[in-house]
Amino acid sequence: MEKLRIVFMGTPEFAVGILDTIIKNNYEVVGVITAADKPAGRGQKIKYSAVKEYALENNLNLLQPTNLKDESFLAELKNLNANLQVVVAFRMLPEVVWKMPSIGTFNLHASLLPNYRGAAPINWAIINGETKTGVTTFFIDDKIDTGAMILSKETTISSTENAGELHDRLMTIGSEAVVETLALIEKGNVVTTIQTDSSDIKTAYKLNKDNCKIDFSKSGFEIYNLIRGLSPYPSAWCFFKDGTEEWNVKLYEAKLIEESHNFEVGSIITTKKEIKIAVNNGFLEILSLQFPGKKRMKSFELLNGISFSSHAKAL
Repeated sequence: MEKLRIVFMGTPEFAVGILDTIIKNNYEVVGVITAADKPAGRGQKIKYSAVKEYALENNLNLLQPTNLKDESFLAELKNLNANLQVVVAFRMLPEVVWKMPSIGTFNLHASLLPNYRGAAPINWAIINGETKTGVTTFFIDDKIDTGAMILSKETTISSTENAGELHDRLMTIGSEAVVETLALIEKGNVVTTIQTDSSDIKTAYKLNKDNCKIDFSKSGFEIYNLIRGLSPYPSAWCFFKDGTEEWNVKLYEAKLIEESHNFEVGSIITTKKEIKIAVNNGFLEILSLQFPGKKRMKSFELLNGISFSSHAKAL
């Protein structure tokens, strides 16, 4: 049985949960690789990645390369003498990096591969109305999320769950999957499955302003899924227009009410406490949202300070 010497690579909060579980299961982590520090927010203060914060708190050996092919970084990585690399929510690795350890490099991906390869698998599973998802561990090869699969774990997605809630559950499930994968590798019991491609594989495209904008020509169900699939981050958005005023509004939480009506699609209907938007097959009751320059708030809080005319539209 070969003792594992692990280099862990990851950047966001999701990766921290996995790294913490590896440490708590008494595996030896000889190094942590994370993104370089970068300025963030209005003040452009230098922001550490979530993985860096964790590595510093736990006195782990930390490397932050800007270029993964840089000779000095490669020398440092080699000196760590790892026999296995574990990657969670990092970036594409050059071959010289993923081939370095003798056992190889495996990745944890937050989907049931081969579906939802790409940058935002948790979001797209909900946006597309999936009722199940999961996590997969696989050995990295020269393409993105295409390597030989080691194991996967499945879970159901509830019809009201948002991306943030699913993220947290998959972090726990992913932690279990990584520890099980490490145990298989340690005992030499890994049996991999090659991914098979087909024309109906779904992709987890990178999220951007365009694919986060609400299209009110779609069904209420599709819009509802987009809102929860992008909540709390980066959030679905649209314009609210009332007369000459127009606001760019983020929608975080909604409830779908399926019923027939005679309102024009996009019409905003308000009471003192409620905001509803007419959609193709009913209404979306907006429960929380954010107006420009304001914090996220419940609809009734917003309505304390603003009122809409009967001509108001969501665009």
